[in-house]
Amino acid sequence: MSTNPDTTKTHCGLIAIVGRPNVGKSTLLNHLLKQKLSITSRKPQTTRHRILGISSDQQHQCIYVDTPGLHANQEKTLNRVMNDTVVSVVNDVDVILFLIEKTNFNEGDKRVLELLKNTKTPVLLLINKIDLVKDKNTLLPHIDKLAKQHDFVEIVPVSALGGHNLENIENLVKNYLPESEFLFPEDQITDRSSRFLAAELIREKVTRQLGDELPYEVTVEIEKFQQEGAVLHIHGLILVDKPGQKRIVVGKDGDRLKRIGSSAREDMEAAFETKVMLNLWVKVKSGWADDERALQSLGYMD
Repeated sequence: MSTNPDTTKTHCGLIAIVGRPNVGKSTLLNHLLKQKLSITSRKPQTTRHRILGISSDQQHQCIYVDTPGLHANQEKTLNRVMNDTVVSVVNDVDVILFLIEKTNFNEGDKRVLELLKNTKTPVLLLINKIDLVKDKNTLLPHIDKLAKQHDFVEIVPVSALGGHNLENIENLVKNYLPESEFLFPEDQITDRSSRFLAAELIREKVTRQLGDELPYEVTVEIEKFQQEGAVLHIHGLILVDKPGQKRIVVGKDGDRLKRIGSSAREDMEAAFETKVMLNLWVKVKSGWADDERALQSLGYMD
């Protein structure tokens, strides 16, 4: 009787990446996929959408779900929509990766943990930015303390940016995937369109260029996305909440908008593997972050 494992069976499942804002979830997704999919910046709450990142080998399809950071401020409709996204995701996946930072465990982390205590889904706790912990002797007591907070199936120190222990994470995740046919073609890496990715790349450059100068109320709408011969023509509309914000984005003599466009175009050409002609405009759309119809049209609500 043969004892060889059945190599014809395939496993496929959803893996949520959750955590408080700005803890490194999008960086982790990008490094697990070995390519850039989710935008990143030092500004909290850069990720606003549920984004699927798909990694496939012959027998496993890992569908990672990058989620917005769970946060306390729910003053605006956009904030509530993002929190609702996190709640719905953790109740509809096969595995959860809960990301925290170094030896910190603050109120934001506790809020996420309270949410996870209401689910029966296996939770792997990932301690990110482990390479930045100066005194490694503090790590084991910290892990012991965390182990008492919840019945985590694994606690793993990682560095999302440095790539430390990520291969181990991939192998651990595969143990929890149910036997199933693949949900996506093997060569597909996301459920999002190229048009969506273009808008996100522009928003990333706006966020990185402006940092704390610009409040949270900025988003991007793609008005044209069309391949014409060897060139992909993209028209992007940067929406802000107030006239003063428009002046900040445009900059003196339009210099800042040009830098945003140049940087976004470079990333687009790498992502879409074609020459890109990018045109950007800035428009004031007051109250868009608190307007359900506007959020629906901008793709924030499924």
